[in-house]
Amino acid sequence: MSESQSIVAVVPAAGVGSRMKADRPKQYLMLQGKSVLEHTIEKLLTHSHVDLVVVAITDGDPYFPTLPISKHPKVIRVSGGKERADSVLSALQYINNELSSDWVMVHDAARPCVNLEDIDALVTRAYQHEVGAILAAPVRDTMKRSNNENNIDHTVEREALWHALTPQMFPTRKLCSALEQALQQGVTITDEASAFEWLGQQPALVAGRADNLKITQPEDLDLADFYLSRQAPLADDRDNHGQNKE
Repeated sequence: MSESQSIVAVVPAAGVGSRMKADRPKQYLMLQGKSVLEHTIEKLLTHSHVDLVVVAITDGDPYFPTLPISKHPKVIRVSGGKERADSVLSALQYINNELSSDWVMVHDAARPCVNLEDIDALVTRAYQHEVGAILAAPVRDTMKRSNNENNIDHTVEREALWHALTPQMFPTRKLCSALEQALQQGVTITDEASAFEWLGQQPALVAGRADNLKITQPEDLDLADFYLSRQAPLADDRDNHGQNKE
C-alpha cells in the first residue's frame, strides 16, 4: 500500500467529561489560548497524510460552532452518538457515503499532545499490516487486581501489557463493518481495536510516547500544557525543514 495515500482522521468529541468537574465538556476547556479540541484537530491537520478531519459532535452542542476551527475547510462535523463507538460509526458512515478514503485514523479529542513522529510510525505500520495498527505504551508500573472491597487480590504480570493510545488506524470499510457487527451484538467496544479483537483479528501495536496523555482529570490540563510547551519548538522545526509539508 502506498504511503502517499491520504487519510481521513476521525475525532469522536461527543463526550461530556464528567470527571473533569468543569462547566463544559473537557474538549472545550482552554489550553494555551485554545480549546483542547482545537489543539487536537490542528495537530492532526499538520500531518501530511491527513487530508480531512471528521469530528463527531453532539447535536445541539453550543460550543463547537464558536470555535474558529469549526469553519476550517478541512474539518467536517457529523452527529455524535451516545457512546464513543456510536460517534466513530457515524463518522465512518459519512466517510463511506460522502468521501473516498480507504483509511481512517481515529484519535481521541482529549489527546492534544500526540507526537507527529508517532503518527509517522503508526501510518507506516498500518499500511504494512493485514488488520491495522494502534499507538500504545508498554505498562511500566506494577499492576494490581482488586477484589470487590478494593483490596489487592493479586499482582498482574505486566510483561506484554500495553496501554492503548490513539490514533488507531484501520481500513475504513473494515472498521465500519467491525463496529456495526459488534454493536448489533451488544458488544462493549472501548476502542476501535477491540472491535477487531472481537472478530478474532490482531491489530499491530506501535510503541508511542508516554506524553500522549488523555486529559481526564483536572490535573491533566497542567501536564498537557507542559507537554505542549515542550513540543512546540519541535513542530516548528519540523515545518521549517519541510519534512511534513506536501
